[in-house]
Amino acid sequence: MERLAKSDPDAGKPLTPEQKDRLAEIDRVYKGKIAEREIFLKQKLDEAMAAGKYEEIEQVRKQIASERSRFEEEREDEKERVRRNTR
Repeated sequence: MERLAKSDPDAGKPLTPEQKDRLAEIDRVYKGKIAEREIFLKQKLDEAMAAGKYEEIEQVRKQIASERSRFEEEREDEKERVRRNTR
């Protein structure tokens, strides 16, 4: 724990109300982005399933997982910048 405190002395500081608001806004924005993209891709998935295009089904499923992961990573990166920059 001491090494962690030395490497990041700001880690234990509480968040300001502005930081909390910004973090909540980031969560809302990315939740919307993820939902929007999943709706679009699930429509493509349904179309592929209806047409029996099994390779396309697997490709769309991988794309859904990949894009969700990418958005979640972007969200966490942005939240970390907020935590570090406004202290």
